[in-house]
Amino acid sequence: MSHTVHPYSHRLGIIRGWKSRWFSAGSNYQKFLKADITLREYLEKKFRGMYVSAIEMERNDKSCRIIIKTSRPGIVIGRNGEGSVKMRQDILKYAKRMKLSFPEDFKLDIEEVKSPESNAAIVSQMIAEGLEKRMPFRRVMKQTIEKVMANRDVQGIRVYLGGRLGGAEIARNETLKKGRIPLQTLRADIDYCAEKAHMTYGDIGIKVWIYRGDIFNKK
Repeated sequence: MSHTVHPYSHRLGIIRGWKSRWFSAGSNYQKFLKADITLREYLEKKFRGMYVSAIEMERNDKSCRIIIKTSRPGIVIGRNGEGSVKMRQDILKYAKRMKLSFPEDFKLDIEEVKSPESNAAIVSQMIAEGLEKRMPFRRVMKQTIEKVMANRDVQGIRVYLGGRLGGAEIARNETLKKGRIPLQTLRADIDYCAEKAHMTYGDIGIKVWIYRGDIFNKK
C-alpha cells in the first residue's frame, strides 16, 4: 500500500536542504533539537499573519543564527529596526523561561521572499486570512488559484480545505486544482504547506501544493 509522504521530506537531500543546519555529536543533540523545535513553534505563533514562509536555523557549539523568510520584512523589522531588537529580547526571554540551551550571542537575519504568490506557506496564510474575514470559501479558493497561476514560475496548484465549510453542521472537504502537480517526480520543485484558519465554530484545515517546474543540476 502506498503512504502519503510530506512533499518536502520526500525531496530532502535531492533538491531540498534541511531547515535546521547543524550537527552535534554527543550529549548536546537532544538539547539542541528540543530548543530548535520549541523556538520554531513559538516564532510561527508570534509571526502569524505576517506572511512568514520559513524559519531556518544554523548553529555550532558557541553561536546560532535564525533566518526568517518573509514577504513583509518591513513589518517584522519595524521602524528603525525596533521590531528586530524586541524580537531578539523576546527570543532570549522565552529561551530562558523554557530552560532551552540557546546562546546569548545569536544572529537574527530577515530575508525577503521575492515572489510570495509562488510560496505555499504565504498562499495558505492568505487563504486563512480570507476565511477568517468570513469571505465565501469557494471565492477565496478561486481567487487565490487565479492569483497564483498568473505567476510565471508556477505551473500548477492544488488547494484543499477541510472542516465546517461555510459554517455547515457537518464537516466536509473541497479540493480545487489547476495545472500539473507531479508529486512522485523527485526533481519537481513542489512547495507544500498545511495551515489552519481559526473560526468561531472550529478550525478549517488548509493544504496548498504549488508546482514551480523541475530543478536540474547546474552544469
